[in-house]
Amino acid sequence: MFDIAINILFLIFLIYCGLSVFYFFIFSLAGLISKKESNSNFSVPVSRIAVLVPAYKEDNIILSTAANLLKLDYPKNWYDIYIIADSFQPGTITRLKELDLNVIEVSFENSTKTKSLNAAFQSITQHYNIALICDADNLLAEDFLRQVNYEFVNGEKAVQAKRVAKNADTKFAVLDGCSEAINNHIFRKGANALGLSSAVIGSGMAFEFDFLKNILHEIEAVSGFDKPLQLKVVESGIKIKYLENALVFDEKIDNPNAFKHQRKRWLLSQFVYLKQFFVPGIQQLFKGNFSYFNLAVLNNVVPPRVLLIFALFVLTVLSYFFQPATIFYVFTGISILYFITLAIALPKQLINKNLFSAALHLPKAICMMIVSLFTIKKAKNVFIHTAHTKNEVSNPLFKAK
Repeated sequence: MFDIAINILFLIFLIYCGLSVFYFFIFSLAGLISKKESNSNFSVPVSRIAVLVPAYKEDNIILSTAANLLKLDYPKNWYDIYIIADSFQPGTITRLKELDLNVIEVSFENSTKTKSLNAAFQSITQHYNIALICDADNLLAEDFLRQVNYEFVNGEKAVQAKRVAKNADTKFAVLDGCSEAINNHIFRKGANALGLSSAVIGSGMAFEFDFLKNILHEIEAVSGFDKPLQLKVVESGIKIKYLENALVFDEKIDNPNAFKHQRKRWLLSQFVYLKQFFVPGIQQLFKGNFSYFNLAVLNNVVPPRVLLIFALFVLTVLSYFFQPATIFYVFTGISILYFITLAIALPKQLINKNLFSAALHLPKAICMMIVSLFTIKKAKNVFIHTAHTKNEVSNPLFKAK
């Protein structure tokens, strides 16, 4: 009886891991087929853009972020910057108000990015065509707003820019940067290539201003507000386009403790939103909205890629000792296909000696992810803030255009 139970358990894991790897492989392969667009000609009408930067206790980096945003290659009278300052030092507020931008001071008992953005929309009285959401640590490529404007003038209503690593100064930063690059290839580039909506990332995303204002007030999220946001977008029939040429430089986690807290937040949002949107996802599938189903169900039902590496390793080893040879060979084949999938998705310029050196820290990262699984409930109603310290792009593989 015990042997039967073990065999059934192995079969369940085999099916789950196999389907997860197949899902990643299809999207990764599709990302190869997708062609990178070139928008070198920006001879189109300009749109009014509101750049919204919700920031919580980001005194260390907000001034450098503001300086970057003020230098963008876009007509100065056609875009405005709004720093939504939550719990800033008085001195920082004073210095921000000396700049050619808008400061919206907010304070909440329980801070969230959604609350900050909704407060900003309530206070903004000017008319805009586009709302761009950035994190406080984000630096934008010089032509970023022109890239976004070009897409909206040509009919897009929602776009997600390409986030790349702002820094690669530690092993964890390298791993985090590679993880984001793989996400870009699979969940954004690959999804668009298959005719589906790109997933968003929480920053570097732009929407029609009035549309975003109307749907954002319906969202209440402590963590991962971008998940319900993207579902409301695709439910309305809008496809989110991934802009591979529009670069956002995002600070990567540079220490183990920050990595643990960030991944805990991500795991929490994955479980919470799978539970919340599973049934609506099935309903939308029967209505023909596969983009909604993909973002609500498939994106969340597959395991985090790092945990899948660990699971496949353990299950392959255990199947060698305790299962028939056929099961062992199947797990081995799934593992090989998974590493091929990751190799396809990882940009070639990131494959260097720094990556191989950082890969030695992968077991530590896996252990921290496993620990996060057991402490995830503690983060359910807590706003987990990741502190930022990088004031410039220090990644030799990328440079701001």
